[in-house]
Amino acid sequence: MYRAFDEHVKRNVKSLNGIWKMKKDENNVGIHEGWCCGFNDGVNTTVPSVWNSEFGMLSYEGVVWYQNEFYTSGGCLRFVFEGVMTDSIIYLDGNRITAHYGGFDAFDVIVPDVKCGYHILVVRVDNTFDSVSIPQAFVDWYHYGGIIRSVSVETLNGVSVLNQRFEYTLNRDLSDAICYINLDLYNASRYARTSNVSIFINNERVTDFEISLESGEYKTIKSPEFMVGNLMLWSTDNPKLYNILVTTESDDLYDRIGFRKIEVHNAKILLNGKELELKGVNRHEEYPDFGFAFPTSLMQRDIDIIKDLGCNSIRGSHYPNSKIFLDMLDEAGILFWSEIPIWGCGFTAEAIGNDTVIERGAHMLINMVKQYYNHPAIIIWGMHNEIPSNTDNGLKMTKEYHAILKDIGGNRLITYASHIPLSDICLSYCDVISINQYLGWYGGEISEWDGFIEKFRNRRKELGLENIPVIMSEFGAAALYGHHTFDDVHWTEEYQAKLFKYTLDLFMKDPMIIGYYAWQFCDIRTCLEAGINRARGFNNKGLLNEHRKPKQAYYAVKNAYTGGNNQ
Repeated sequence: MYRAFDEHVKRNVKSLNGIWKMKKDENNVGIHEGWCCGFNDGVNTTVPSVWNSEFGMLSYEGVVWYQNEFYTSGGCLRFVFEGVMTDSIIYLDGNRITAHYGGFDAFDVIVPDVKCGYHILVVRVDNTFDSVSIPQAFVDWYHYGGIIRSVSVETLNGVSVLNQRFEYTLNRDLSDAICYINLDLYNASRYARTSNVSIFINNERVTDFEISLESGEYKTIKSPEFMVGNLMLWSTDNPKLYNILVTTESDDLYDRIGFRKIEVHNAKILLNGKELELKGVNRHEEYPDFGFAFPTSLMQRDIDIIKDLGCNSIRGSHYPNSKIFLDMLDEAGILFWSEIPIWGCGFTAEAIGNDTVIERGAHMLINMVKQYYNHPAIIIWGMHNEIPSNTDNGLKMTKEYHAILKDIGGNRLITYASHIPLSDICLSYCDVISINQYLGWYGGEISEWDGFIEKFRNRRKELGLENIPVIMSEFGAAALYGHHTFDDVHWTEEYQAKLFKYTLDLFMKDPMIIGYYAWQFCDIRTCLEAGINRARGFNNKGLLNEHRKPKQAYYAVKNAYTGGNNQ
């Protein structure tokens, strides 16, 4: 796992990032012709990457095969894939070892008794769409394909720690916490093993216990409880992180956590008991030269720009972001809203009622929570975005996903972004109501915002939801970078800046609205092939262009968020 720190000291971890072979399978013959055993006529590519960056493959959707030859001293190997777009089958030396659906969540597979020597790892990747795809073919970002995030192989020995989920309950004055850790353990040995398990917080041993596992046995166990006192809470002003180390006699797993409490009280969001105003931006983890294979240096650049903008929060639109990016947000004290790629405008009411779609989305939610649970920066779990939430099928999906997140999501708020808030029938399943609206761009005039806010205030009262806070989760307009005019017309930087100034002035004066996420951070490539008419083939609603050059709207939002007078 590619992180801002080393997760293991005892465990041998080998990165498989670098040069791989790649072969396009336009006619989908690779399985029949045995490409899983390897191929000699592929071309060199880099992992991680998107194949759309290769010559002649910008618009390619279909199947591509990847091949890597690596050396191992043998033993029990664990292969970790952080992201493969979208449907993948993994082969080792011609043998299928696992398959996975979902491009933005990590997955792994354990292969015991691998012999010493060179081996061939082959990955079949398919990014085509059908009626049960998540996301659907009609989507307002680009249909990238490929191995978009890091790949590694680990050698497991004895009782191994595969995952840790840190749980804590703060006392009333938030100064102490009763803690325990849910551990996923696996015995990689050929024999039954008993091992001591120790837990350290900031290098201090807080508890230990013994665990016995049969050969090849996987078990989730709860550690003994322990107390951490005299806490320094994690906050946007002081993002204090604590080191967690879990060790067995042959393995270890390191992570970081922050102690903090997020809650809703009297229609306000409180962080550590203090009222929180969310000043945010929607951000796609995308760059036109790299697609979803987003370089770490650019992640830091984005964070620096977002901090300069005056934001304290980011919405990860519309999928889980890289874990190293979340590590950076933990360090920077920037709050995060994480969601899965159910972009509802691409889904019909019938599609969101499909059992396969619901099941796939449920698995994505479960994987997201499992992989990102320890990040204190994440304060919101998003169930979906702009589905037909005024229908029975929308209600069915929302109720099921809400129940999952309430069960496993921990101390986070649950929401979804609604584009039909005046007719929505699912809003009671939100800890915070989130509204997407584009008056002044997709129909209507800027001046109609005042009336819309009043209509929703009445709707909220009618539903008896006055104690639920409201976030404006998307609003904005498109502008072409460098397009200026004296006239008040669409697509100019002047019009975009005017709309942001008007809406933020309105929102920030309204006691019902406690947060704002400008759409969007920067221009992103989108799919003309999906039938979405976007100038240049980009969604141009960014406060910056795709190369992070600011438009006038950037300064309009910065003025609002910082109270400054920036030009």
